[in-house]
Amino acid sequence: MNIVDEIQRLKQDRNAVILVHNYQLPEVQDIADFVGDSLGLSIQAAGTDARVIVFCGVHFMAETAKILSPDKTVLLPDIESGCPMADMITARDMKELKKRHKGATFLCYVNTSAEVKAECDLCCTSANAESMVRDLAKKGEKVVFVPDQHLAGYAAEKTGCDIIAYNGFCPTHARIKPEDVLKQKALHPNAVVLAHPECPSMVRALADKVVSTEIMCMYAHDMKSDEFIVSTEVGIIHRLKKENPGKRFYPASEEAVCPNMKRNTLEKVFVSLTEMSHQITLSRDTMHRARKCIRRMLEYRA
Repeated sequence: MNIVDEIQRLKQDRNAVILVHNYQLPEVQDIADFVGDSLGLSIQAAGTDARVIVFCGVHFMAETAKILSPDKTVLLPDIESGCPMADMITARDMKELKKRHKGATFLCYVNTSAEVKAECDLCCTSANAESMVRDLAKKGEKVVFVPDQHLAGYAAEKTGCDIIAYNGFCPTHARIKPEDVLKQKALHPNAVVLAHPECPSMVRALADKVVSTEIMCMYAHDMKSDEFIVSTEVGIIHRLKKENPGKRFYPASEEAVCPNMKRNTLEKVFVSLTEMSHQITLSRDTMHRARKCIRRMLEYRA
């Protein structure tokens, strides 16, 4: 049995679309209908006529797909693939924060559970966090940002705005150290350094560009440089090389591996599609409230 052919057959039989995050295994990226970041993938899937969404990512990503496509069946091939940063804050934590910061606007990173989104006013991505914080501050709103302290710090640096930041973080991005970037810069002095805003501030300070994964891919394609040092999870290197065969990409740190992102395998995709297993289920109330949070962001920036 050729497992890739079987997955493609099952995809047709199930009227399914396969979404794969930038940090997934190379062979999983290669079977995707769409490769990208979490929210962008969910929006793309919502615009298709597929009845089934197979999301090769982590749990909050599949939840977001379900929120935006409540009538579709959403499968997560490995149901245990969670996000440590998203797990650092719960709906209960949110309720306590809301008691302490009455009247504030609660802005949550898309890297949060559906239950946390349901407690927030607005959602943001790593690409638009800066602009959303700036616009909220112009309106005189006090902003509480959850859960990523590093993305909050980046938005504060860029806007000069005060942000009340939760103390969550991405363990994978935290593994990238300034000395790792400096070592790569010494080895590749002509390379452009790209860093994700989830990186700690000292790593961001060494970057030429601090951008989301999708903008990294855009810059890699559009910039004249043929060498890049990439400060984010190493899985994106596969896509960057695939889309830019004449250019060279160096991970800032080989230690920047998210084990949960690697849990989805071809075998698990095959089993999930065969058995229609690991379906994402959310209550109607949670979906409704979380959808309002996400749609407010989309309307806000439209």
